[in-house]
Amino acid sequence: MKKADIFVTKPTLPPLDEFIPYLRQIWDNKILTNGGPFHQQLEKELCQYLGVEHICLFTNGTLALVTALQALRITGEVITTPYSFVATSHALLWNGIKPVFADIDPNTLNLDPAKIEAAITPQTTAIMPVHCYGHPCDVEAIQKIADNYNLKVIYDAAHAFGVRCHCGSVLNHGDLSVLSFHATKVFNTFEGGAIVCPDAKTKVRIDQLKNFGHVGETVVVAPGINGKMSEFNAALGLLQLKYIDQALARRKEIDLAYRERLKNVIGIACLNDAGEAVANYAYFPILVKEDFPIRRDDLYQKLKDIGIHPRRYFYPLISEFPMYRGLSSAHRDNLPMATAAAQQVLCLPIYPDLEMSVVDEITRFIADQ
Repeated sequence: MKKADIFVTKPTLPPLDEFIPYLRQIWDNKILTNGGPFHQQLEKELCQYLGVEHICLFTNGTLALVTALQALRITGEVITTPYSFVATSHALLWNGIKPVFADIDPNTLNLDPAKIEAAITPQTTAIMPVHCYGHPCDVEAIQKIADNYNLKVIYDAAHAFGVRCHCGSVLNHGDLSVLSFHATKVFNTFEGGAIVCPDAKTKVRIDQLKNFGHVGETVVVAPGINGKMSEFNAALGLLQLKYIDQALARRKEIDLAYRERLKNVIGIACLNDAGEAVANYAYFPILVKEDFPIRRDDLYQKLKDIGIHPRRYFYPLISEFPMYRGLSSAHRDNLPMATAAAQQVLCLPIYPDLEMSVVDEITRFIADQ
């Protein structure tokens, strides 16, 4: 048994002594929220770092998803993936939109463009893919389908902070991209999120919607919500941004170490790396295949018993939860690749403070089964 349990991830915390001056400035200027100076500064610095034109900060990624759909006036049906965190589809339900699930590509675990077209109906208004584990979707194929059918594309990019594809930031694809800055993410503000948008006009609308629909002091133009990021969270984000490259470099080292140590283990498949993309190493998923000596759930429990806590991420599929399983698109026969992945996936610990000795212990334990 370990002295301390090891989890899939843990919050990356900046030095406390460096955060105190930010707190003192918040205290002195007495601006706590509503687009204060740290909020404005973080938006500016994130645009520069991520290579995007406009960004709107939110109190969390789920409210950002809900607002993105509202901002584009999405209705009817939206094609999405069942292989994601449940917030992806919940955002649709919150807007009165029907999710339509399509299967995933077994190599990337992202929404399979080849399955999207068959799911389109006269009620379809948008596609909501997920850059799963930070691996970019086939953005060009998805955009081609969207253009052919006059559909909007909203990317759930919760895992994709800093990810770049063949033409720059992956966040510039689609009509909107939504980020999460939750404590477990590569870049975090404890709680937080953002919408990346293509133009100033869209940013103005989103900023209104996240502030109850207010335009000025006395005019409300839309049924918006309270999605504003506080000055505390924005200040934390500014400090985190100073260390993000260092954190990503360490994650890359751990990713490479896992791959090297597991490459010859029969029955264990590492998800393909991001190829030409610049990855952020947000997660390290493995697939426990049928030729591995024990089942995925048995390996999961055995690791927990020695203080290693992997996560079956994503299991079960969104389509198997009670509020979704009645949909015709949620049937397992429609989702064979997603169903298989959910039954095999196991995400191993990866975070900057993870010691290589622990990586060695985890991989040796897996190989010894």
